[in-house]
Amino acid sequence: MDGISVLFLGNPEESSSELRRCGDSRRHSNPCIHGGGNPRNGAASIEVSDMDRSVKPCDDFYDYSNGAWRAQNPIPASMDRWSRRWKAGEDNKDQLRKILEEISAAPEQPKGTPAQLTGDFYGACTNVKAIDAAGITPLKSYLAAIDAIQNPEDLQKELAELQAIGVPVPFSFSSTQHPHDPTRVIAEVGAAGLGLPDRDYYVKTEQRFADARAGYLVYVAKIFILAGASEADAKAGAQTVMTFETALAKASLDNVALRDPHATDHVGNLDALEKMTPHFDWKAFVKTTGVTPGDLNVDQPVFMAEVERQLVSTSIADWKTYLRWQLLNTAVRVLSQSFVDANFAFYQKELAGVGELKPRGTRCAEQADSLLGEALGQEYVKRYFPPEAKERAEKMVANILSAMHDTIEGVDWMTPDTKKKALEKMATFQVKIGYPDKWKDYSSVKIDRVHYFEDFVAGSRFVVADDWAQIGKPVNRGRWGMTPPTSNAYYNPLMNEIVFPAGILQPPAFSMNYSDAVNYGAIGVVIGHEISHGFDDQGAQFDSTGRLENWWTPEDLTKFQAKTGCVVKQFDGYRIDGPDDIHINGKLVLGESIGDLAGLKIAYRAFKKTAQGQSNEKIDGFTPDQQFFIAWGQFRGDATRVETQKLMVQGDPHPVAKYRVLGPMSNFPPFAEAFQCKAGSPMVRPDSELCVVW
Repeated sequence: MDGISVLFLGNPEESSSELRRCGDSRRHSNPCIHGGGNPRNGAASIEVSDMDRSVKPCDDFYDYSNGAWRAQNPIPASMDRWSRRWKAGEDNKDQLRKILEEISAAPEQPKGTPAQLTGDFYGACTNVKAIDAAGITPLKSYLAAIDAIQNPEDLQKELAELQAIGVPVPFSFSSTQHPHDPTRVIAEVGAAGLGLPDRDYYVKTEQRFADARAGYLVYVAKIFILAGASEADAKAGAQTVMTFETALAKASLDNVALRDPHATDHVGNLDALEKMTPHFDWKAFVKTTGVTPGDLNVDQPVFMAEVERQLVSTSIADWKTYLRWQLLNTAVRVLSQSFVDANFAFYQKELAGVGELKPRGTRCAEQADSLLGEALGQEYVKRYFPPEAKERAEKMVANILSAMHDTIEGVDWMTPDTKKKALEKMATFQVKIGYPDKWKDYSSVKIDRVHYFEDFVAGSRFVVADDWAQIGKPVNRGRWGMTPPTSNAYYNPLMNEIVFPAGILQPPAFSMNYSDAVNYGAIGVVIGHEISHGFDDQGAQFDSTGRLENWWTPEDLTKFQAKTGCVVKQFDGYRIDGPDDIHINGKLVLGESIGDLAGLKIAYRAFKKTAQGQSNEKIDGFTPDQQFFIAWGQFRGDATRVETQKLMVQGDPHPVAKYRVLGPMSNFPPFAEAFQCKAGSPMVRPDSELCVVW
């Protein structure tokens, strides 16, 4: 969802520690450590022990603020990156796991209740013996349906059936808000159907992409063999898959092009889509899905032209091989251990550098959250997000929104007309904190604790049907794009809303017992970051109602683009770790980097209005301003595997963590003042190169 319609902070999987801050109001049974020294009025302050004092703050604030923690806490074998923030995301999952274990162990619950659904799902997921004994058997009827395809009509019917269980091949079919009338929900046909991370992995010639293609061929063949194919047939099938997917990839937009919302704005109707792909019966397809679309958007017409070419030129046999693969690759993680291991070996070990699988219980908690998130989230909120935490978070958001309002009012490069439109947009921001006002009803989902694969399919069907049910209706502004336990946040330009689930409003981002310096320096910058997305290179193209419509005067837009160009140039100059000279793509990370730069500024501006922000009282020898900046360096100070950095620099709109610290702070004079950094210091950009967007 990043980079298209919803802009995320960056999930500690993707979307807290066993060592937590003392005095935290959350219920934990594990030991705690102090935040350092004697915090003002008992409020927890920065983690002094996490800092590397051998590094000068004006030389490398990433290492200075959090280097000792990274040195003492190497990335666990099951993770691709690590920090207190990422550990908090994993601790959320531990909390979910404990909830699920309690529910699953309870006496039989009434059918259709959140307790029955989540408890039985977890019980089935953790029954490894039954899952391994079943092997490929649960998938056989679905594979048989693909094998039975004889003609184009059968093929198109099967595509609709696969879409309904969450296998989007070769295109996706989903709901979206109308980009020019966001009060309405329409259908969207999108590019999909690839097994490698993105289109460049199929077409670029650098060694890392060639290696990924070679590994992918081995992985595809391995899964085909596990599903019963001979070695020769498996290798041939893998090559068929690669040929098919490469053709789709060549017709797909790259990640930078996808950042332009106009590039994916092609609203039409069913008749126009049928003219685009005359060999596909769209009326029969939508009848199968139960959707009656009026307007619909085709995000990539060139991709759909390639789908049309494949319908005409590719044999039914090759289509069946491709569909068999896509079904297997979707289901592989919920099959027996041999399938799970093969999937892990390629996607996690080979591509991301991860050494081992997460514990089964954690993976089951992740799956339950993914498919039944608002059922499980109700119990999570009861235990870990009290009303007073929601109230304090709401006040922080209001303060930071006010700071953004003041910032826009104070810019000297905007004409009054554009500034008026910007302030109108600020006035219509919708804020969501913690959890939905109305929970989803999952009572129609059939879940038992015996058949895990069938539970997975039932949950997937619900997710797809719930999405399709929105098409043709007025937009429901109460819907959420993340579950309550998610350790993440987002801005949605079509809604003009900022959303902060309960899962991120936890230590080390936020606590009722943290000082203002820590709360504003951690979650405060996140809040500012999401607000700023409304005015980054993408968000600035949507008006106060969420419409994709220019509200800038030509001269103001030119000035804005010059300012964002400065950020592109700055981040183009950063390179990731490792022996290869691989640079960050400034255009890919532009929106997130604007968000960090502006988020730091407005959170600091809001912090300066607090009692602590206006004081000069030191804690552990650090001024309030220094604590604010250290809090961000510690929250953002992830250690990241080199392999994961290579994945990120290719397809993630977020820069690697180091540059989310160094980048914005080196552009921010109050940081230099706080640490008395002199001109010429690595953490102080020359005035001629200073990037200021907001």
